[in-house]
Amino acid sequence: MKNWLYRHMSGRTIQSRLTLIFAAIILLFNIVTISIYVSSTQLQQQYHDSVASLLRLNTISQSAVKLSDTTKAYVLERDEESLEQYYLNRTMLREQVQPLLADATPIQYKNYTNMVDALIYQSELTVGFVLRDDIEQYTAHMKEVQSTANYIQQTTLELLDTSLTEYQGLYIDMQERNEAFKYFTLFLLITTIMCGTYIAIRFGRGIHRPIQKLSRAATEVSQGEFNGKPVVIESNDEFRLLGDSFNTMRGSIRNLINEIKDQSQQEMLMKELELKHLQNQIHPHFLFNTLNTVSKMAYLEEARSTSNLIDSLASMMRHSLGDLKKSVHLQDELKMVSDYVHIQQTRFMERIEFHVDPLAEHLNLPIPRLTLQPLVENAFIHGLEELEEGGRIEVLVTENETDVMVEVCDNGVGISKAQQQKLLLMEDDQHVGHVTGIGLANVIKRLQLFYQKQDVLEIESELGKGTVIRIKIPKGQKGGEVA
Repeated sequence: MKNWLYRHMSGRTIQSRLTLIFAAIILLFNIVTISIYVSSTQLQQQYHDSVASLLRLNTISQSAVKLSDTTKAYVLERDEESLEQYYLNRTMLREQVQPLLADATPIQYKNYTNMVDALIYQSELTVGFVLRDDIEQYTAHMKEVQSTANYIQQTTLELLDTSLTEYQGLYIDMQERNEAFKYFTLFLLITTIMCGTYIAIRFGRGIHRPIQKLSRAATEVSQGEFNGKPVVIESNDEFRLLGDSFNTMRGSIRNLINEIKDQSQQEMLMKELELKHLQNQIHPHFLFNTLNTVSKMAYLEEARSTSNLIDSLASMMRHSLGDLKKSVHLQDELKMVSDYVHIQQTRFMERIEFHVDPLAEHLNLPIPRLTLQPLVENAFIHGLEELEEGGRIEVLVTENETDVMVEVCDNGVGISKAQQQKLLLMEDDQHVGHVTGIGLANVIKRLQLFYQKQDVLEIESELGKGTVIRIKIPKGQKGGEVA
């Protein structure tokens, strides 16, 4: 029964379950009620047939005696009234015996009906001979009528006795059936209680367990726990839909909170950068105008190197003082790197060689402002500054199936494995640039927030063999607003 209930209850709504349960209970009680009614009707019909048979035999016996009496009265009186009474009793007796002739009765009943027919026949002969005034014949037939009537009475008593004996058996059978009905009713009551209890417990668990799971999960959410296990509801009803909706809601809240945290961190980084920019901003328009004036004067004085150096400084400062909330194109970052390297090459002269190898089709990719320059500056300060000659920095743009990679390579002193791990985990704030004051940790965090992924930067380095810092830009990345 458990398997039957599971098969027929699974995959149904609560309303359909209740409908099925009540329909099954109603069907069961209807079947039992109909069975009891049919059995009771059969017993009642048997009782009715038995009593009707007794009454019919008694009526036939009385009518046979009346027919004998009216025949005798006509023999004695020979008047019209007696003859009419005779015909009336004869017709009545024939009508009363007719049901016995129609039924498939036992042999004794057939003999009984034959005796009744013989009585009627003898009475008709008697009346006929009376009408002929044949005293000898009607006297003899009158004796036959009386003898047959007496025999019918005796046979009736025997049949009544037999019927009463059969009725006794019927009565015993009725008592046994009534007793069986009592036990059946008791069994039905116990079975109904057990089935109802089982169904109520199982149905109650089917409702209580999902509610308990949902309540526990809701308590976790109310306490700020959004990373709990998903609510798993095995039933295929409204509770499963509710559980799936709850899981979706909790996941959406968790993602929203993470987005808010990321946005908050990004805003903190932006404020940090803005603060440093504010510290570096000394009347930028005046400074730019002054630098342009100095550049023009150097150009007029034919100090071309000085003019180019001042132009690079002005361009780099203009780029670094732009809106940090807006992204820029990759080519803008490469231009700032070129300006910065031009300034540094003036300082280091032939000690350091610089090379940029971009892919033209990816120059319009969005990238956070002030991303590449801190990496190149980090290569100058921590990788090549101690070299007397032969230093080299390359900025390469390559691609694979999923990412466009911007690599900053140097052949400097290299970084240890432990130091690489600290840099990637943003635990080391010592690698901070002199120009912008932006460290490697700040760059990594802004890249992660901008591209919404963790794997945005790789470091490959060995002590004494140089360093490669690789930024991974997802293909198809649109990013924020480009300045």
